[in-house]
Amino acid sequence: MSKEIVLQGLIESKILVIRGQRVMLDRDLAPLYGVVPKVLNQAVKRKKEKFPVDFMFQLSKREAEELSRSQFVTLKRGQNIKFLPYAFTEYGAIQAANILNSSAATQAGIAVVRAFVRLREMVSAHKELAVKLAELERRLAGHDMEIKAIVDLIRQLMNGMSQPENDKSSGSKKQIGFHPG
Repeated sequence: MSKEIVLQGLIESKILVIRGQRVMLDRDLAPLYGVVPKVLNQAVKRKKEKFPVDFMFQLSKREAEELSRSQFVTLKRGQNIKFLPYAFTEYGAIQAANILNSSAATQAGIAVVRAFVRLREMVSAHKELAVKLAELERRLAGHDMEIKAIVDLIRQLMNGMSQPENDKSSGSKKQIGFHPG
């Protein structure tokens, strides 16, 4: 397995959906760029004008706590989250690589963008599949009614064949089977 495929899978596993956007947290993005989250966040704060709201946002305390619980990271009793994490969209991740200005950050930034694009393509493929399934269900729903009508017609024909004409009018049925005596 190539190093690039492993890196791609690692990056894709770190992409989360927060506030309806696919993002990577600073704590996951920084090591890919060869820095610690504190250095990444300081660089971003120095160049804040390069990070509009559609590039990056800071999680609320509630979001950070829910994320910590969902990832089985538990805080000790009385311990609070000291710094609220930043979430970087695809655009913010590449912008962060640009402001760090290192070859490692540039290479990792390219891999991050490829991971975001691959996920977008996978979601698009799933949407197309969902549309096709809905169309198939719609078609089958119409056939269900037709099949039911055919089965009902066959039942009516079978009921009509099982009773002779003269017995239908009298209402009495001829017994079938062995009768002693």
